[in-house]
Amino acid sequence: MEQTTQSTTFTFKGTDLNVTRVGYGAMQLAGPRASGPPKDHAAAVAVLREVVASGITHIDTSGYYGPHTTNRVIKDALHPYPSNLVIATKTAPLRTADGKVVSAFSRQELIDDVHDNLRELGLETLDLFNLRVGPPICPPDFPIEEPLTVLAELQQKGLIRSLGLSNVTSAQIKEGQKIADIVCVQNMYNLATRADDAMIDELAAQDIAYVPYFPLKGLSAEQAAVLADVAESVQATPSQVALAWLLARSPNVVVIPGTSSIGHLHENVEAGALELSPEITARLDGIATPAAAK
Repeated sequence: MEQTTQSTTFTFKGTDLNVTRVGYGAMQLAGPRASGPPKDHAAAVAVLREVVASGITHIDTSGYYGPHTTNRVIKDALHPYPSNLVIATKTAPLRTADGKVVSAFSRQELIDDVHDNLRELGLETLDLFNLRVGPPICPPDFPIEEPLTVLAELQQKGLIRSLGLSNVTSAQIKEGQKIADIVCVQNMYNLATRADDAMIDELAAQDIAYVPYFPLKGLSAEQAAVLADVAESVQATPSQVALAWLLARSPNVVVIPGTSSIGHLHENVEAGALELSPEITARLDGIATPAAAK
């Protein structure tokens, strides 16, 4: 792999929170479908400790994972935390008795959610807290003024340092910026899912981080074949190429690939050092379907 010349870190706007652009998403540490405890608690602790040992300074989590178990594993593995480690978390929807996921956006539910994260992670202040909306939790055009106002009040009280949004539209971002400084947006985006192309550029112009999740989800068999062919040509894995493409997309992109495997974790870190040629980048850009690229 060639060493990339792009920056390996990003500082969230208006803060001193500097993170590695290759972070770590903790969702896979929970049981199937982010439900239940880790299959192997000791192995989960080992992965988290290797995250820090490998130089990653950004962990993304949620009280929803488990629920409430992944945060506790993070605390078991890493508390007291390294001074340079940034832990981002997000609002947790509720699971009903019949398994449905529903919103939990009342004032008291949001206050309880923040305090649950503080307690489970062993923190007095959350570095970054994302308001996650959108399907299946709520409609795509869900108004975020009320829940974000509650979080902004908690920020003013010192319980949250920075605020972000997840699974949002450009209109919701503009709505949110009238209430609080937004330092990041966390949406689904990858080679095949490109609806946020314009949004990424708009956020980059404002020095706001864009944090894509599910870097491989939604690829068709044909798209996956192209990705595999490119990966073979550069002696990397498809996942590494997909991550490298995301990092090259814009300097404000910060990725959070998740894994419960130390070996896969190392592969993800190495993706940050993979530089794709203009020709390969153009070929990968062409993977997107016309509908996805709009």
